[in-house]
Amino acid sequence: MYRPDLPTVGNTDKRAQALAAMFQPTEDLGTSGSVRRSEYENGTEEAHLQTFMLRIADDFLNIRGSFKVGGLIDIGTQCSLVRRANGKFVFLDSYTLSAAAQRDVDALTNGGKDVEAILNLHPFHTVHVRAMHQRYPKAKLYGTARHLSRFPDLPWQKTRTEQTRLHKLFEEDFEFSVPRGVDFISANENVHFSSVLVLHRASRTIHVDDTLLYVRLPLPIRVLGFRDILLFHPTLRQALQKRKGAGQDFRDWAEELAEGWRDAENLCAAHTTALTAAQNRGALLHDRILAALDKVSGTLR
Repeated sequence: MYRPDLPTVGNTDKRAQALAAMFQPTEDLGTSGSVRRSEYENGTEEAHLQTFMLRIADDFLNIRGSFKVGGLIDIGTQCSLVRRANGKFVFLDSYTLSAAAQRDVDALTNGGKDVEAILNLHPFHTVHVRAMHQRYPKAKLYGTARHLSRFPDLPWQKTRTEQTRLHKLFEEDFEFSVPRGVDFISANENVHFSSVLVLHRASRTIHVDDTLLYVRLPLPIRVLGFRDILLFHPTLRQALQKRKGAGQDFRDWAEELAEGWRDAENLCAAHTTALTAAQNRGALLHDRILAALDKVSGTLR
């Protein structure tokens, strides 16, 4: 069942140790699940889908799922279910839910009838797009240019998630940000740096795929007083546009993000884990983003 007090995933130490291996999985390596049993499963349901929910706020659920690199290292993935001010729901990104997780989502969303939109935010996160649409066929389906070209048979809305027009459609509840100075869709399909970042104002939660990584450090390092780290994805150098001023454009964007979203308290990051206000024993998100920017200053010169 849905557990609002569920802590973050227990194998985070292994994920931190496997960071080098996660750059970059392609969608062809992904499957709809893992061989490990879901937190939801009771022995009568499928054992191949690992799914659990983090209740970030009453109106924001972060759904943590499985994503394996090479079929071996589970680095996880995510989508989020957000209740809008109008009472309807929006999915940020796509994931194939286990049957039990699906029942909980359906209970919240009137059998899925109140899911009004699915916003796919990372151009290279495509594994679960079709399954999510099949489960919620009445929800308006939005994606990036790469989603639309990769699945031309799906009933996409013409407005793409990286476009300002889309951001205006959902501005009552969300703010959106697209990194500047980097390729949004890299010609190198192993470079997955860029994505559309989303701030849900009511819950003060940032949903981000790959662009920012939050990592709980392994126990031996935590003993030394270093609990966690927020950093920009290591493919930043490859993602930077090959033109003069690209580094400064990215720096300006990151500083604007930190300042514009300085009231954010929670961050849900794909492939690693979520940082919630209740669990944060370190700096504010604003300060963490600026610290992450300082760490890549050499790359941006």
